[in-house]
Amino acid sequence: MLDFEDDITPTAPASVRMATIAMNNSTDEHAYTIASVSTGRIRVEDKRIINSSADVNQLVPFKYKWAWEKYLAGCANHWMPQEINMSADIALWKSPNGLTDDERRLVKRNLGFFTTADSLAANNIALGTYRHITNPECRQFLLRQAFEEAIHTHAYQYIVESLGLDEGEVFNMYHEVQSIRDKDEFLLPFIDVLTNPDFKTGTPENDQKLLRSLIVFACIMEGLFFYVGFVQILALGRQNKMTGAAEQYQYILRDESMHLNFGVDVINTIKNENPHLWTSEFREEIRGLIQKGVELEYRYAEDTMPRGVLGLNAGMFKEYLRFIANRRCQQIGIDVLYQGATNPFPWMAEMIDLKKEKNFFETRVTEYQTGGALSWD
Repeated sequence: MLDFEDDITPTAPASVRMATIAMNNSTDEHAYTIASVSTGRIRVEDKRIINSSADVNQLVPFKYKWAWEKYLAGCANHWMPQEINMSADIALWKSPNGLTDDERRLVKRNLGFFTTADSLAANNIALGTYRHITNPECRQFLLRQAFEEAIHTHAYQYIVESLGLDEGEVFNMYHEVQSIRDKDEFLLPFIDVLTNPDFKTGTPENDQKLLRSLIVFACIMEGLFFYVGFVQILALGRQNKMTGAAEQYQYILRDESMHLNFGVDVINTIKNENPHLWTSEFREEIRGLIQKGVELEYRYAEDTMPRGVLGLNAGMFKEYLRFIANRRCQQIGIDVLYQGATNPFPWMAEMIDLKKEKNFFETRVTEYQTGGALSWD
């Protein structure tokens, strides 16, 4: 439900006094705006995802219970990279007959993309999205999400370190490998909109810019650009190869699926509260951006898999990406792009099940629980 009201009677409408703090240094001046608490209590109907007049420092009463529930689910799914045993991966990587050259290329290119992608995601949240979302329960999830992006970057670093890879090569791959660079350069203008300190919402034009960037971030970056890499590493794990890395990717996929679902809920709520933004021209523009995203991710699939490997080939990913793109279109309410596209990897659905899922690599059941309490027996 998009409207959730606690059974309370506020003493007065909430009013918010906006205070500006000027922070000076030797070169320039930055203005930051914060909400000052008034004596009035928050009314749930005053809350909005963007451009709210309600005090963002008062978490309750909740209006968007889905945001709070996703925050709690994310906390329950806490994990840390070093909890996962990498010894089998290290032995396999060091063995001259352990992996083929194509499999090694696939692993390294995966790490080359993801090490930068999750840093971009964290910066986008902390320096951009968080400033413009004016609802405290949604902000609470964003804080958790930013931490999870840090955990993901930690996980990739842990894999790189465990395997003894050239850190400079992997972490700089977004500058040196064109298929990775093209994806990042597609994303950067939309991230720059939100992280620009002079950008403010409150006009139809700027609110549309925000909505566009949120869609690119959730539906294309997290909802499309990550999926070739997820399938590739999880396919290795299904063949009992790189099982430690695959287990970490499985956790990351669960986190990212939650991030995607949260982003879709935010997007659809903004649409519902601001229907004037959702014009036919805007919807067509979004379809074009998603189509461009499919093209870029397919080029990445071709680059990481120039030949068939693991029973996979780039052509299979063309169909999969079209299937995923259609799903993203449906989730935000626009016409699908690729009629009849099907999913060649139905096993991925089990990987994304956030409530209860079977571990493909060791046939164990993983329930939601904190990392310190994880039981593998």
